Amino acid sequence: MTEFVSGVKAIPFNDDRIFDMLSDLSNLDKAKDRIPEEKLKDFTFDSDSCSFIVEPAGKITFQIVDREPNKTIKLATINSPVPLHMWIQLKQVAENDTRLKLTLRADLNPFIKPIASKPLQDALDKIAAVLAAIPY
Repeated sequence: MTEFVSGVKAIPFNDDRIFDMLSDLSNLDKAKDRIPEEKLKDFTFDSDSCSFIVEPAGKITFQIVDREPNKTIKLATINSPVPLHMWIQLKQVAENDTRLKLTLRADLNPFIKPIASKPLQDALDKIAAVLAAIPY
């Protein structure tokens, strides 16, 4: 497994408020306008899963597989050309000051790894930035 880690993002809200929002993926509707349509197409979601099309990879569906209140939301792909696991990690450092970090693990074969690593890291960093900018 290859691991990618986003930069740590500061969010000016308490961890319980952020966790409540992010642990229900239907709340992604609030961030939908921040997602470039040329990058993701046919973005759909419900409380436990989200799907989108990424060219040239195709349709990817993430599903929440575990929630640890106010700390971690774990997702895994149920539809993807490459198995992916993602963690949304939260740590409250002060009142109205929570840090967010994303970790992505991908099962990349040696041929795909050099081609996919940079786009995956860039995507993870952009997702972290979008999640940090949501009005919680």
